[in-house]
Amino acid sequence: MSGLFSALSRASINLFNPRMLWLWSWPILVSAIFWWLIGMFFWTPLSGWLLTVIPVDTLQNWLETSHLQVIADGVETVINLIIFMILTITTSLVITALFTMPALVSFVAKRYYPDLAPMRGGTITGSLRNVLLAIAIFIVIWIATIPLWFTGIGLLGPLLAAAYLNQRLFFYDALCDHADNSELNKLSTMNRPARWSLGFLTGLLQFIPFLNFFAPTLTALAFIHFELARLAQLRRTTN
Repeated sequence: MSGLFSALSRASINLFNPRMLWLWSWPILVSAIFWWLIGMFFWTPLSGWLLTVIPVDTLQNWLETSHLQVIADGVETVINLIIFMILTITTSLVITALFTMPALVSFVAKRYYPDLAPMRGGTITGSLRNVLLAIAIFIVIWIATIPLWFTGIGLLGPLLAAAYLNQRLFFYDALCDHADNSELNKLSTMNRPARWSLGFLTGLLQFIPFLNFFAPTLTALAFIHFELARLAQLRRTTN
């Protein structure tokens, strides 16, 4: 567990580096503009479909009978905003994984692991395949858990989806430049509970206002620190 908190603390410190300002800001800006444009043309039919899946009427009826009419009237708006934020943050995570990871890996490796020799075991094809599979399974988890949003365990669905996406999305790209094929295979099966725990902790940040704007880059940095540390430890034990 110390490796998790070390990765998170170092990632938090790195986030204040002036170079990080551009690396965390442009993915979230691009994502927000993209979904804002989508919303202008398609939000009404999409939100209408979502409201047929989510039991909003039940929640509104309960609020009305509880004399909380103001809250009941704002439920649909709140849900729309939540969905918009989730789509924006998730898209920003994907953009970070696809486009800013090389710069982030280089930043961390040069400062913390200068002796870690790059073995180039990963490929662009492998990275794209990993991203597409991660997104597909993430969407399946989200759709499967939508009906549970307003139950006692409703929050677990989004958190589980976020934890899966984070650990799957950033594991490969954090290691593809420095690990060889054998090391990638070994690390993919080693210490999975810790990797999922880091995915869960970073996933929580996506649901905290203001902090969620930094979540994609912070998540990427945390996984880079975590995975490069594991790679360095693996090489020490095998040499």
